[in-house]
Amino acid sequence: MSESESPPDDAQEALERLYDDPAARIANLQNVRPSDQDVAGQEAVFKALANKDRLRVLEALRDSECCGCELQVVLDAPQSTVATHLRKLKEVGLVKSRKKGKWSYYRIADTAVFELLDLAHAIQGDS
Repeated sequence: MSESESPPDDAQEALERLYDDPAARIANLQNVRPSDQDVAGQEAVFKALANKDRLRVLEALRDSECCGCELQVVLDAPQSTVATHLRKLKEVGLVKSRKKGKWSYYRIADTAVFELLDLAHAIQGDS
């Protein structure tokens, strides 16, 4: 719903019953609505996190950086599969890389990703 649009009729009716000034409440809700760009960025991060192999990569990088060949062992997968997962993690800013000779090493871009992973464990109850 854009700022110029009014809410659906049933929502409008409910707001009129709930608030003395429903127009002010609608304006306030429209002001706090996240931008499409912000939501798209969040969606991209959560899509990257919604894959068990990419989560395994992130957990493997928790203590230190790893070479791509080490991540092949972690995932028990070929280099092409690991590269695909790493590319997706890099695209959304969760992982960074550096080259040393012919080897690529990967590390977490921001430790805030571990807060997300730990929060998921806490919500799940570590079951």
